[in-house]
Amino acid sequence: MTSKLKSAASQLRAVWMLLLVGIVLSVASPVFLTPTNLLNVGLATSVAALLAAGQTYVIILAEIDLSVGAALGFSSVITAMTLRDHGLLPALAAGLAVGAVIGLVNGLLVTKTRMPSFIATLATMSVLAGLTLQITAGNPIAVTDYDFQGIGQARFAGIPVPVWIMLVVFGLFGFVLARTRFGRFVYATGDNAEAARLSGIRTHRIKILAFVISGVLAATAGFIITARLSTAQPTAGSGLELAAIAAVIIGGTSLAGGRGSLLGTLVGALVLGVIDNGMNLLDVSPFLQNVVKGLVILLAVFLDRNIDSLRALVTRRDGAGAPPAPTPVASELAQR
Repeated sequence: MTSKLKSAASQLRAVWMLLLVGIVLSVASPVFLTPTNLLNVGLATSVAALLAAGQTYVIILAEIDLSVGAALGFSSVITAMTLRDHGLLPALAAGLAVGAVIGLVNGLLVTKTRMPSFIATLATMSVLAGLTLQITAGNPIAVTDYDFQGIGQARFAGIPVPVWIMLVVFGLFGFVLARTRFGRFVYATGDNAEAARLSGIRTHRIKILAFVISGVLAATAGFIITARLSTAQPTAGSGLELAAIAAVIIGGTSLAGGRGSLLGTLVGALVLGVIDNGMNLLDVSPFLQNVVKGLVILLAVFLDRNIDSLRALVTRRDGAGAPPAPTPVASELAQR
């Protein structure tokens, strides 16, 4: 089975999971399928989904970015401070630039110092969280610019602007990942970094760019949450990195690298959003909500790992005595 078919199978599992949860909640609560509630699901999912989109690039490379939540909080504070003193466009530019610099630092730490991404981004997460609290003294920064507030509160054609932003981001970066040379290089590097390097791919540059994308999308998510609340909260992104990683895993992206898609990640984010919404409608205890989400993540990982093991067993039986076949990505690179 090719890597594309594996990715499609993983996405299909996520789709079935989303449909199953949706059917159960539509029976349990008559409010669930109303247009207003479904739009609320999309609105509530948008922030974690944007973080997950950037995280997908990083995880396909067999890396991880734990700093996205802290990057969201730090960039939000910088955006709000710039908005107060210089206006809308400089604020947006400052926020995106901060996100890009954070991603660049993470990428350089991982590639140039050969530091494990888990440790590198854990350190930058701590640094950013501390800097955010130091700059703000732990106090939120009010945002009164009407145009900026529209990013999180306005609607276009009856649909919240954050949902439109989410769809545009997933469409654009999904196209980049699936249809461009850079996207092919991301998969190749995640599949086998050494083989990709020997094939002429600048793997360090690919990883740095992936971390930059993650940082920029974290800043974009920060725009939404700041605009919705009309304040930049120093702790706004706390814990969201875990929700982003969970969405990526549920969506079928492999932690081992080389496999995944933004479509699957979007479905994974919607699964978590629907579960959160449904449990709120059913008045489930917040403590039990965390238990349920944890079990969903375990189920997704269990299915992914065990189905891969079954495929490997079948492959060994069918190809006993034959030399191992090259991976699809390696084969494509060899032909070039």
